[in-house]
Amino acid sequence: MKRFKDILRRDSGAALITVILIISILVAAAWELNRSSRNDVYSASNLSDGIQLTCIAKSGFYGAAALLTNSKSDYETLRDDWAHAEDLSAQSKSFFPKGRFIVKIEDEEGKIPLNKLVTDGVVDTNIEGVLLQLLKQPEFKLEGNQAAEIVDAIIDWLDEDEAIHGMGAESSYYATLNPPYSAKNAQLDCIEELLMIRGIHSKLFSGTKEQPGLGQFVTINGTGVININTAPKMVLRALSPDITVEMADKMDEYRRQESNNLSSDNWYKNVAGMSGVTINPALIHVAKSNYFRIYATGVDDKMERHISGVMQRSPFKILSWRQE
Repeated sequence: MKRFKDILRRDSGAALITVILIISILVAAAWELNRSSRNDVYSASNLSDGIQLTCIAKSGFYGAAALLTNSKSDYETLRDDWAHAEDLSAQSKSFFPKGRFIVKIEDEEGKIPLNKLVTDGVVDTNIEGVLLQLLKQPEFKLEGNQAAEIVDAIIDWLDEDEAIHGMGAESSYYATLNPPYSAKNAQLDCIEELLMIRGIHSKLFSGTKEQPGLGQFVTINGTGVININTAPKMVLRALSPDITVEMADKMDEYRRQESNNLSSDNWYKNVAGMSGVTINPALIHVAKSNYFRIYATGVDDKMERHISGVMQRSPFKILSWRQE
């Protein structure tokens, strides 16, 4: 009898351990199923929110495009509605039950038109000079001949031959890289293509918190002249070696004042201290621009979705589109 009780006690202990193991496995499986289910719910919710924010960003993009197409001014200025897109952004809070958009518009014709730097194998020395003057500005922190080397390398990327222009670079240089590639010898298809050109690295192109990026001041669009009514201040400084930082600041203040007439491309001579400064008239214009870059972001308290693109005002056309 004692032996039988010992066997029962031993079997009961084994059964208890087995039951505990089974319960542990079931608890772990249930916890994993619960975690997986919650992750699926969260993922579905995030996907839904992301789609919603993308749609909100698209609304912001086309709202900005509407500001541009409805502009009635005879010439472009930073006093126009499109240049105050933050007002539209503020109103967007009331457009949607959840989320809002933030939009920003830039006049592409206020930037340096790189695809006009070389035409039919001929270098436009006016644009070349402005680009060189821009890169020589201390904000870019280039040393020695780096600015000239970059300008020459851009020319070699655009021209149709394999002859090295000045201190530039052709396919013989790019073939030594890993991975190797050839000089394009054609116009840029997007401004980010600059990152393939010798001397232009991501820090120079995109900038940092401490310094601006080259990509802010150049464009693949435009007619070959720069709109001084909307050009960034660093581009204004590049238009003439006589334009100082202080002069560019005064030009920017002058063109933002409602009372000042900007219909003539020599309005800058009315700025205090600039009567003796001359900008090559072949470089500039003040007419209505036709190319604009739009940045639109859909935001809520958890995430963001970004859209950017370039539009042609007349006839209306989206020239490029990037969604993130």
